Amino acid sequence: MFILLKTLLRIFSFVFHFLLSLFLLVISGLALFSGTHNLKLEMLPWRGKSLTYWLFSSALFGLIAVVLAGARKLRLLFLLWALAVFVMLVRGYFLSPYSFSGVAEFRNVLYLMAGALLAIIGAWLQLWRRRERR
Repeated sequence: MFILLKTLLRIFSFVFHFLLSLFLLVISGLALFSGTHNLKLEMLPWRGKSLTYWLFSSALFGLIAVVLAGARKLRLLFLLWALAVFVMLVRGYFLSPYSFSGVAEFRNVLYLMAGALLAIIGAWLQLWRRRERR
């Protein structure tokens, strides 16, 4: 039972961060290649062009970290990515002047943060996963 839970947490972690990175890559890529740089993400510390470039490069880094961890290479990088995502969520939503537009948005952010926390646990568990013998 415990092995199944560990496996599910690892899979959830990979899927969560793959989809998050892919989403961020798409929206920042669209802003970058359209030349408008009009992203407005008030929970992040960047604005304008720097927001677009930070999102694009961070999302690319996240995808690379997920792929490498899935291939069992540089797994620590994936754990560091998962921790960075959680820290940015906490910082952006609760330690900044960001204000929620209502209870529904607050609840969605709590779900997102709970998912990010579970993904950290899954990333930590994959760090200690043994290699199978060939």
